[in-house]
Amino acid sequence: MPASTPKRPRIAVLADSDTRWKWGALTAHRIAPGQSMETGPREGAQAGPALDGFLLRGRATPTPRQLAEVGVRADSLREVTAVEFLRTMAEESYDVLVLSLVGGGVQAMLHGLKRVWENRTSRPVVVTGYVGVVYEKLADGLLLRHGADLVLANSRQDADRFRAVYEGVGADASSVTEVALPFLGGAAYEGEHDPYTVVFAAQPSVPESRKDRTYLLNRLVQHARRHPEREVLLKLRSRPGEHTTHIEELPYQKLAQRLDPPANFRLVYGNMGEVLDRTDLLVTVSSTAALESLHRRIPTVVLTDLGIRESLGNHHFVGSGCLASWDQLDAGHRPAPDEEWVARQGVVADGSYASAFDAARERIAELLDRPGGLPPLTPYYTPVTAPGYLPGILARHHLGPDGTPLPGAPAADKEPGPVRQVVRRAARGAYRHGVQRVAPVIRRMGEL
Repeated sequence: MPASTPKRPRIAVLADSDTRWKWGALTAHRIAPGQSMETGPREGAQAGPALDGFLLRGRATPTPRQLAEVGVRADSLREVTAVEFLRTMAEESYDVLVLSLVGGGVQAMLHGLKRVWENRTSRPVVVTGYVGVVYEKLADGLLLRHGADLVLANSRQDADRFRAVYEGVGADASSVTEVALPFLGGAAYEGEHDPYTVVFAAQPSVPESRKDRTYLLNRLVQHARRHPEREVLLKLRSRPGEHTTHIEELPYQKLAQRLDPPANFRLVYGNMGEVLDRTDLLVTVSSTAALESLHRRIPTVVLTDLGIRESLGNHHFVGSGCLASWDQLDAGHRPAPDEEWVARQGVVADGSYASAFDAARERIAELLDRPGGLPPLTPYYTPVTAPGYLPGILARHHLGPDGTPLPGAPAADKEPGPVRQVVRRAARGAYRHGVQRVAPVIRRMGEL
């Protein structure tokens, strides 16, 4: 008699940007009960969990191009409001729910889910975390995520910090679970390519000012002129008009229009892993791409030209051995990463990545097998502990203080019609135009 086919775990992912969709979808594959790290997210759909994706409607809702660039398949994918999503969660049954949202979004969903699941005997295991390096708003972001069954920490260092914050306010810290960044992987660096390729990984909001972004762009172009035998690439996150997790008011594409770059300088898009396949030197201010590069042992530089500052995020790399300036790079400097620092950052270049998500999978399996089902969600923030903060967070997602949808909240009775879809696209386009065109002009006028 043939062996029975094991049931595919059913996982839902709610994300609010292209980066968070990437983190959430890849994490879903890594932590799926009964799955192994060898079951990759790009294999056939039957190889992994049954994955339903939900994109939270907002300014950063990813475009089809951005979703395709991430390269993660889902069995279904649709755009929803918070209230629409909660209604779906009340009607559908999942094994695991991954909340891949900004902190306030996670908190709102935790309260909304607690409300819609209050009469159910079973519910999914709720998982959340951060998409990359955590270098700002540590306490704020963590407490907004408290209440999930698992709060994933992408490194040993983050796990220690997360527990310290929760324990420091008297909150349960047992949800903190150490994993690694879910998008690490790819072939290890084996030596220089022909041509030798330098890649600058741009960030939407770091640095912010026109002066600083123009400076970095000019130095990259100068490097290309100094080394005509090299290929110099500016790796961009989004095309004009698209939004990512962070607002980009001054796209590098726009700044580059005023330059006359040499032939060996190019702007590139696409999956970061594919770009790293041909990279000999990765340069950035503080992008998580640096950790992807270090994982593959590609020479990696975190720039100090604009200083080492919390506002830039490059302070996170103090002790990494990767800090350097363009002057040093032009002179031939190649950094050597500090192995102990790298190991504490969830960059498992030592070959242990295959087991990085074992603890999370085991914990999820234990929770799913818990006698009597899972208890209600219990976020740290409540109308009692944060009466001046929580209601505003919930109201932004059309939820009342008890997690119930407010009167007039967008309904989920039907899919938006063609006219409504056109209006939404027009409104989103107007918003992006205002951010990228109008706002910088007003700011410059204010500086006169």
